[in-house]
Amino acid sequence: MQLRYSFRLYPNGPQRSALARAFGCARVVYNDSLRAREAARAAGEAFPKTGDLSKLLITEAKRTEERAWLGEVSAVVLQQSLRDLDTAYRNFFDGLKGRRPRIGAPRFKSRKDNRQAVRFTANARWKITSGGDLSLPKIGDVRIKWSRNLPSVPSTVTVIKDAAGRYFASFVVESSPETLPDVPSAVGIDLGLGHFAVLSDGTKTHTPRFLRRAEKKLKREQRRLSRKANGSKNRDKARIKVARAHAQVADARREFHHQLSTRIIRDHQAIAVEDLAVKGLARTRLAKSVHDAGWSAFVTMLQYKAAKFGRSFHRIGRFEPTSQVCSQCGVKDGPKPLHIRVWECGACGAELDRDINAAVNVAKAAGLAVPACGAQVRPVLVPAQRGEAGTHRDGQPTVVGITSL
Repeated sequence: MQLRYSFRLYPNGPQRSALARAFGCARVVYNDSLRAREAARAAGEAFPKTGDLSKLLITEAKRTEERAWLGEVSAVVLQQSLRDLDTAYRNFFDGLKGRRPRIGAPRFKSRKDNRQAVRFTANARWKITSGGDLSLPKIGDVRIKWSRNLPSVPSTVTVIKDAAGRYFASFVVESSPETLPDVPSAVGIDLGLGHFAVLSDGTKTHTPRFLRRAEKKLKREQRRLSRKANGSKNRDKARIKVARAHAQVADARREFHHQLSTRIIRDHQAIAVEDLAVKGLARTRLAKSVHDAGWSAFVTMLQYKAAKFGRSFHRIGRFEPTSQVCSQCGVKDGPKPLHIRVWECGACGAELDRDINAAVNVAKAAGLAVPACGAQVRPVLVPAQRGEAGTHRDGQPTVVGITSL
């Protein structure tokens, strides 16, 4: 399986200028190719092929006075920009045919975009030097912070500049699955807002609310940005401060997702989650809290880590009534308002925690064998009818629902 590893880059002044030139050249080639294809579509003609566009927009354009500066960057970067447009069109048409979720048509790129990226393949002859630097063609040896070792030789590297002005090197590597020791436990996960994740074994993980905790700082930096004159250097500095504040929130949330997902994958053999309608919930009054939780990113981490470490991952339908069914007797008790966190089953009398009960039902809907006792807060004794009294084989009397002494 292919995995992506990202590391922080620290280019110096000339290297930042060279990277900015590469970002700009790749963006121009992308936009020129998009413009050529849209012109062909408007004229009712077939889309020009990538090979023809490469010859016209790269090879021949370098010989002109208007596009001579395209020769200052690696040709591989420009070729990969054309392939990115091919991928964008392919995804767009696949969405129209129902092969994947629908997305918008490719759009022109701007130099003011929050994210700039260029990709180097093996043909570009980039390498990792003996001193641990990343050597890029026509850019130089860029200092990189290695936080871990790569499992194999990477095939491509993408250099990314984010909105906060940080540079990253993203490597694509082939990784063989690693099998963890088998553990005899399966777990269902109920994702929520009060508790981020509630497991069927009763474990509850509180929601960190990273965005809520950083709101005061974000508002302060945003107010300072709004007071700066458009086009001034002070406004650009304030914009970077706002972007860095948001990046800190995103990094903290991602680290929380990684730690929790790794712990769940390590401790359980099979994992089941519910397919949540995040887009629908994001249109309600809970939108900010839903986006702050980041359920989709967390579930994606669980899925690829389960495939990597030999665990079983299950996703049940979003219309399963996990919060309406008693996990002990299976009786459907109907929908309940969100403020009801503990409820009593009208059939068996068990007092159930709403979240733990839903987590147990998620696991059962996925076909996992989990103990239903994890959903019960405490056993409730149900008075027996007269006809229900019986006798043990040893002669000690007992009543159904009442523990014998």
